[in-house]
Amino acid sequence: MSSKDNKQTIIIAFFLISAIALIGVAARLQLFNSKYKKRASQAAINKDIQYPSRGLIYDRNGKLLVYNNPLYDIKAVYRQVDPEMDTVKFCELLNIDKETFLKNINKNWRSVRYHKSVPYTFLSRIKPEYYLRFQEHLDEFPGFFPVIRNIRGYPHSHAGHVLGYLGEVNQNTVDTSGGNYIPGDYIGINGVERTYEQELRGSKGVKFSLKDNLGRKAGDFNDGKSDSPATSGLDLISSLDLDLQSYGEELMAGKRGSIVAIEPKTGEILAMLSSPGYDPNIFNLDRDRKQSIQTLLQDSINRPSIDRSVMAKYPPGSIFKPIFALIAMQEGISYPNRTIPCDGSYEVNSKGFSQGCRNHPTPYNVQIALEYSCNSYFYQLMREFLEMKGYSEPGKGMDILAGYLKEFGLGEKLGVDIVYENSGFIPTAKYYDKLYSDDYYGWKSTYVLSLGIGQGELQLTTVQMANLAAIIANHGYYYTPHLTTTFVNEKREKERLVFDKKVVPVDKKYFPPVIDGMERVVRTGTASMSYVPGLDLCGKTGTSQNPHGQDHSVFFGFAPKDNPQIAIAVYVENAGSGGHIAAPIGSLMAEKYINKVISPSREYVQQRMFDTQLIEKIEL
Repeated sequence: MSSKDNKQTIIIAFFLISAIALIGVAARLQLFNSKYKKRASQAAINKDIQYPSRGLIYDRNGKLLVYNNPLYDIKAVYRQVDPEMDTVKFCELLNIDKETFLKNINKNWRSVRYHKSVPYTFLSRIKPEYYLRFQEHLDEFPGFFPVIRNIRGYPHSHAGHVLGYLGEVNQNTVDTSGGNYIPGDYIGINGVERTYEQELRGSKGVKFSLKDNLGRKAGDFNDGKSDSPATSGLDLISSLDLDLQSYGEELMAGKRGSIVAIEPKTGEILAMLSSPGYDPNIFNLDRDRKQSIQTLLQDSINRPSIDRSVMAKYPPGSIFKPIFALIAMQEGISYPNRTIPCDGSYEVNSKGFSQGCRNHPTPYNVQIALEYSCNSYFYQLMREFLEMKGYSEPGKGMDILAGYLKEFGLGEKLGVDIVYENSGFIPTAKYYDKLYSDDYYGWKSTYVLSLGIGQGELQLTTVQMANLAAIIANHGYYYTPHLTTTFVNEKREKERLVFDKKVVPVDKKYFPPVIDGMERVVRTGTASMSYVPGLDLCGKTGTSQNPHGQDHSVFFGFAPKDNPQIAIAVYVENAGSGGHIAAPIGSLMAEKYINKVISPSREYVQQRMFDTQLIEKIEL
């Protein structure tokens, strides 16, 4: 026999011996070992998703803002459902009728949302007593299995816009989530729930179990070694002061507008509210959730679903004057002790066209100009600013101004941790070139003098206004306003968020005269009704002109003058002068935050704000 034949014989013998060995092992496992014989008869490995606990949300003082409530669902796998099951008993256990059963079991199997072999939510938000009753008879209904998840609960009725709410994921989210979401999952829809969805949601776990051909659990797969536990979401510590937030909502009841209060040295938002608002609990009440949401969306006049603090953009009115004064002094257009005469009007051109002002003492400096909110003073500054490169080239001055305003965080999103923040609007030379493109000689500074008093095309959000107050309080710097300060994991380890300091290009020496002027506004000027002894509140009122109705009432400021603890902006739509409504509200908020109580001498101011009703109360 040749060496070649020997090699073939050896190879054949090797394969024969290996085959006999494998047959022997298989026979031992399947014929002689009862353990594996029993396992072989068990028909399926079931994969149960373990839902994590969503992170809790607290205010800055440790008060609970958002917690979790258990949500009881029944999921189904269509191919595993017994067509001969007792549907009458099934419906009785879950307290549903036959029509509901048929509707929920028969899905559009052509849709990408559903597959006959993939679990889907058959019934959601089951009452605990029905859920427990059904569990006792689970082995009678193969293809159905219970799932416990969490929905949000609120121990209060405040900060609905800020906190946001959860809603069911859409198909696009499922398709683009990389497996993080499946149909029926919940996700943050708006507010911080949406912004910090990734941190709050946690991560799902998986538990594998063996089930027999009747769908009954027959044991853990692989002794549980293949399971992975769910990881709870991170708890979120908010910058909000719940007491201040609730007080602001009380003051703004019956009014349209918004309040934003910021801690100047950190950028932490102490209160951020939009009125009319809503109780966040309406999104988790089975009996009236749909009706409440419909009421929110259908109110086209008051629009309670809109967060006016970051979405609405308004002409700031005269609260823009302190900012413009700083920029004009920085550019050398003006100086602290500059006098600009005012006889109650400002002459725009030789044809006799003029802009009005109020009767007040001559503004011998910027402090007096701010104290009495002299329009003539700031018309003149705006005219000179725009014409700094020549009468015929106001666009160059306009773009220099726009550059400064951008450094103050205007005309673009500040980066507040609410995804639908509006950028407001700052006009540029290009904008006016287009607006006045039909003018043969081009536009002139006199066309846009109203910018000097915060009118015209200039538009800001309330959070931008509050941030301007913080910049002045800090003598020229700010941190991005934010609602979240810290995340906390299951081990109670804290991760504090870090924000960069931003400095505006205005010399610090120009801030004291402007701040002195703002102090005078509250002590003896247009906001004198809002003076609080010992609080050292500095502010500026504004009356934002509204061509479609009653003017808007505006105020921004900070307190105390030295070592400021709060910067605030108040915007009340259709409320008239800034000193009448917005300033009292702003002063009450500052007093409440710093002193914790309203002094007896000021209780009448508080009551007047409570009693002022400018819109009808919304019932949800």
